[in-house]
Amino acid sequence: MKHWYRRAALARLLWPASLAFGFVVSIRRLLYRARLLKSAHPGIPVIVVGNLVAGGSGKTPLALWIAELLRSKGWSPAIVSRGHGASVGAPRAATIASEASEVGDEPIVLARRSGCPVWVGPERVRVIEALRAQHPEVNVLVLDDGLQHYRLRRDLEIAVVDARGFGNGFLLPAGPLREPVSRLKTVDAVVAHGTGAVKGFSMVLEGETLHRMTDSRDRWPLKSLAGQSVHAVAGIGDPNRFFIQLGRAGLKVVPHPFPDHHRFEPRELEFGDGAPVVMTEKDAVKLRGAARPQWWVFPVTAKLDPAFGDWLLRKLDERRRRPEAA
Repeated sequence: MKHWYRRAALARLLWPASLAFGFVVSIRRLLYRARLLKSAHPGIPVIVVGNLVAGGSGKTPLALWIAELLRSKGWSPAIVSRGHGASVGAPRAATIASEASEVGDEPIVLARRSGCPVWVGPERVRVIEALRAQHPEVNVLVLDDGLQHYRLRRDLEIAVVDARGFGNGFLLPAGPLREPVSRLKTVDAVVAHGTGAVKGFSMVLEGETLHRMTDSRDRWPLKSLAGQSVHAVAGIGDPNRFFIQLGRAGLKVVPHPFPDHHRFEPRELEFGDGAPVVMTEKDAVKLRGAARPQWWVFPVTAKLDPAFGDWLLRKLDERRRRPEAA
């Protein structure tokens, strides 16, 4: 209770700063819409997957799902990411051999699982130029995050809202919002990740199999650890979501939450009791060089409302028929 009062007092203290932030956000977006600030379109469809709340909400699994759907339907997608958690300068490709410190954690997961080019950099327009110079076959772009990156014009905006909702409803720094909740009225689609609090296409994250970090061929059903105590490690936007998922499979979870994109040190996963350590795929890529036999990785996959895929393909087909719309 004291923690709640402390957060409420801090929000009241920072409220004027949130008003100023909101004013700047609104003016900036207005200037881009009026083309008074320079923006660019790459000439091929751009799908932005983003959110309003600072931190993860399930954007990366959704971006991966979209890329896989597009590939299965004959498109040649590429994924563009900011590369959060890394000091990315010039545009560069992210591959399964990349280091998380160089390209970020999520891009490595995307490169490993998508089978399509993944490029990173803070300035998405420049990243796309470099990407297309190397991959002229790419005919659709999926942005993992970037809803607020208005320098890049987009064809479809998809906002993800998870079970945390919108926190206290305040903009940064008094609250978690990067843009007002009213921004949802202007996006093309809302994806509700594990929540019924907002209207939109439903999404859940599913997984059934663990693999040993020292040997990915050593795979076990998650439920094989039912009834056993495990240390659950998560440096994601909502660590509790990961802990609950493991608990529902019957594991006795000892939770170890870390900040999103946390740069782990191996000693932080030494708990002294020999119990299995289960972590997210995103966290595992940062610890590959220090893997231990008792460390296990739990990959998850997005499952979407079937109507979402139909909607997305229909919108892209409409865009393909009207190339002048870019």
